[in-house]
Amino acid sequence: MVAKVLLVEDDSTVSSVLSAYLRKAGFEPRIAGEGSGALQMWRQWKPDVVVLDIMLPGMSGLEVLQRRRAEDDSAAVIILSARGDEEDRLLGLEVGADDYVVKPFSPREALLRVQALLRRGERLGQASMLPRRVLAGGLDIDLTARTARRRDGSALLLTHREFDLLAFLSAHRGEAFTKEQLMRRVWGWDFGDTSTVTVHVRRLREKVEADPSDPRLVVTVRGTGYRFEAEGDGEENP
Repeated sequence: MVAKVLLVEDDSTVSSVLSAYLRKAGFEPRIAGEGSGALQMWRQWKPDVVVLDIMLPGMSGLEVLQRRRAEDDSAAVIILSARGDEEDRLLGLEVGADDYVVKPFSPREALLRVQALLRRGERLGQASMLPRRVLAGGLDIDLTARTARRRDGSALLLTHREFDLLAFLSAHRGEAFTKEQLMRRVWGWDFGDTSTVTVHVRRLREKVEADPSDPRLVVTVRGTGYRFEAEGDGEENP
């Protein structure tokens, strides 16, 4: 099935060039040039990936993202930000973005980020060394279906990247990973801003922990990074 990519960018040159790259790579792109139109298109078209500029006419990209996450939309989101807008970039991650690209950027860089975001999920679901399903810490995590539920059956509403992080850590429970290791193995980046990992761990804890201020599942390993602490109830492989 062809992945749908929504480009939300008010610079028509940037959006048209990136759209051409995406179409050539086999994606189905659509373009929105301002916030309110992007919000409506996002709701109706249900894209797999959204490439979202922060600075838009009218409604900002952050507000668009915040509204969609409040409506439990889990599409993968890559935000576009100017090089100096670190605060906005981190706020975008807090609101629910999965990745970011700093302007100015090449269309090829953005295309690679879209591909990496989608392929990472596929790799987690297909990796022969990982279980297909993890039952641990009161959670039921299905890597193939990309679903996560509590034992009472209630669904965890995770973003694309939050699921990837939970799936990876829970499949390697008891093993500590540095932020740099998580960035390579979950994000697929060889380098980058490790605050991205910090933000996603914090957001994940807000959704899976009984008390996010005192985490018992995704715990901090002082001087190292993070590990999934819960004892496993079982794993299933094909």
